[in-house]
Amino acid sequence: MVDELSRRAFLWTTALAVGGAAAAEAAQMQQSGSHEAQPGAAPRREGKDMQLRTVGIMSPGDMGSAVGQVLAQHGLTVIAALGERSPRTKALAAQVGIADVDTMENLVRQADVVLSILDPDAAITAAERVAEAMKSAGATPLYADCNSIAVQSARRIGTIMQGVGAPFAEASIIGAPPRGSSKPRIYVSGPQAAAFAQLGQFGLTVRVLGPEEGRAKAIKICYATLTKGTQALCTESFVTAKRLGVLEGLRAELEGSQPGLLKFAENGLQQMPPKAHRWIGEMHEIAATYQGVGLTPKMLAGAAEIYRDVSQTTLGRESPENQRTVARPFDEFIALLERDLPRG
Repeated sequence: MVDELSRRAFLWTTALAVGGAAAAEAAQMQQSGSHEAQPGAAPRREGKDMQLRTVGIMSPGDMGSAVGQVLAQHGLTVIAALGERSPRTKALAAQVGIADVDTMENLVRQADVVLSILDPDAAITAAERVAEAMKSAGATPLYADCNSIAVQSARRIGTIMQGVGAPFAEASIIGAPPRGSSKPRIYVSGPQAAAFAQLGQFGLTVRVLGPEEGRAKAIKICYATLTKGTQALCTESFVTAKRLGVLEGLRAELEGSQPGLLKFAENGLQQMPPKAHRWIGEMHEIAATYQGVGLTPKMLAGAAEIYRDVSQTTLGRESPENQRTVARPFDEFIALLERDLPRG
């Protein structure tokens, strides 16, 4: 009896020290035996009062590993479930200080927030896998989908998370991975936007678009149309100019009349092929968004076909890490792309 009174006194004292509600809830949970506490784990808060210590990344590829590195450098523990991932993904995670917790169940038990940063066409499947892990582990961290997906797809993921009682944040990333001078912007909207925005205290640039759902996805969709949609048009234009023998003439004309567009193409296209496989699904998601508001989806569906073809070229099979180490003249780049793209 004395031991029991001492245990309760300790829990209530802790409640006063850390703000009351969370520790008091932990005391009630232990008393009822409804949850099994993890050794050394602090009570998990939700909403804007969430105490952010551990972030789970799905998956630490080119963007995910760079985001995880920033968070780790600013004091957070960053983890990933890498038990079934490729050697490249495991190497990227290890290089930037992301700890491998092996399984998704371990990840959701330990993480305060899970960031989904992966191929857009895998976003819903990933959310379903995490929801199953949450049910199995009895843990519901904040789940943030940061992928370039349609508003409709984000709603579906929100419904999946609602089904297991997990809070959901809708986010999107605009810009290159955070390396060197690159500072991507992460937009967030919806009821959990304030909770997600705490990541802004750990090296990321977070912009809150309010509590309304759909806005974070919408701004990414509209932005990617202008950037990646234009890159698809530039790819088709320059490859066609090469095949028809007017590449130099086209570049000369652009230098005189559209220097900004030429610079955009020369700076951006060479970074595109290793990412093309991920952009196929993104273009389909953009197309679905336009169809959902009554506009034609055909332009972006065509861009998806361009990126599908590019992904199958020699340049498309390069890794982003290798691509960053190669400095090719633009003419050579277009010649390599033209050689491998379909000829009808």
